[in-house]
Amino acid sequence: MKLYYSPGACSMSPHIVLAESGVAADLVKVSLQSHKLEDGTDYYSVNSKGAVPALQLDDGSLLTEGPVILQYIADKVPASGLAPAAGTLARYRLQEWLNYLTSEVHKSLSLLFDKSISDDFRKAVIVKVGKRIDWIARQLGSKPYLMGDTFSVADAYLFTLLTWHDWLKLDIAPLQAYFDRVKARPKVAEVLKAEGRDK
Repeated sequence: MKLYYSPGACSMSPHIVLAESGVAADLVKVSLQSHKLEDGTDYYSVNSKGAVPALQLDDGSLLTEGPVILQYIADKVPASGLAPAAGTLARYRLQEWLNYLTSEVHKSLSLLFDKSISDDFRKAVIVKVGKRIDWIARQLGSKPYLMGDTFSVADAYLFTLLTWHDWLKLDIAPLQAYFDRVKARPKVAEVLKAEGRDK
């Protein structure tokens, strides 16, 4: 398998899940500015969406969309506990989290990387994201992870989104203890170092 990724982007979440699960994959770095691979290949020839992550399977087929890739990797190693078994209520709870993170948090945060938006719009988005962070913190309560006592693919995704707080000037205080807990995981620390986000 090959994971197409860009350091610090949302593709960090499948990178974390690969590390946590022990699933082997080659990492292929993508420039999101030029949409080129390090060897000069046009990334659009790999993934016509031009976005990361993308996971090329051993048969040459391609999976895109982070939440799908996360579940695929977790399902390769069910004993990892990174995703509950398909068909269980817990699996649907995981999918609730993944859908919420992708539609309500990730998409809002993505807007803040657009330098063309107005200051007023930027402020409005930051307020909206702050409300979502507060809501997530309330759902988390005293649990160590989103699904309870077990680290899951949803935690890899949320953590990755929270790593953008320094770039985007976000207040993640309601989730700071959670952020620090995930950051301290050995495999997460390895990925942060590999992607140059360990400072």
